[in-house]
Amino acid sequence: MTLSEIESEYGFTYPEIYKQLEQDGMLDVGEYSPAWSDTVFPRLKENPTLLLFSYDFELLNTEAVSEAIEELTDPDDYRQIKPEFRFVPFAQSGGGDHFCFSLNEKDGDHIPVVLVWHDSNEVNYLARNLQDYIFRALLTDMSDQDIYNKVSDEEFKNNFNRSLKTHTKYLTEKQTAILQNVLSRDIIDYETELPKGRKEKHRGLLTDIELNKILSETIGFDKLDSTFAYAD
Repeated sequence: MTLSEIESEYGFTYPEIYKQLEQDGMLDVGEYSPAWSDTVFPRLKENPTLLLFSYDFELLNTEAVSEAIEELTDPDDYRQIKPEFRFVPFAQSGGGDHFCFSLNEKDGDHIPVVLVWHDSNEVNYLARNLQDYIFRALLTDMSDQDIYNKVSDEEFKNNFNRSLKTHTKYLTEKQTAILQNVLSRDIIDYETELPKGRKEKHRGLLTDIELNKILSETIGFDKLDSTFAYAD
């Protein structure tokens, strides 16, 4: 099934940037399988597909998109999503939460990107549009090196150098300049404040405080990070 066929089947139009990503092969991540990390991922690393290195983000192929739309709109689905909400998934987390276009909130050329949780009656606004979400995801990942999987400093920065090579086309000049500036920095260790006075250690190219400041100034969106319930 192609993007055009999905549009025709379900009666909507994808953002132009998403269609361009598809035309450029930026959505071609192959078929996920137990061997994907060993067989497909190494091939994609040199010319990363959309947010290939992003934490807990898996692109959906067109067949999976169609299946997810059917699930989310099924009146018998356990989530019982209200019919006025039109969510079109394009990716998912490892736990089954969906990154979606919120079609019913289309505003001119802008279609908000939201996260629809699978295990709670909640939707998070992530960005005004896909372009801003790509910028947000890249910058967020720059703030949090994957220490758990022992990603080295060199590999961490190399992954972003490769990502900027393939993603710059879909960003504004200002967004690209910010990412390039952050990438030129040295990696730092920092702590984030948690409830009850606890702290959590992180390692990255910018702190969470600077991250939030940049996002607020660069992709200002009155609904950014706010939430709403998708069912009664």
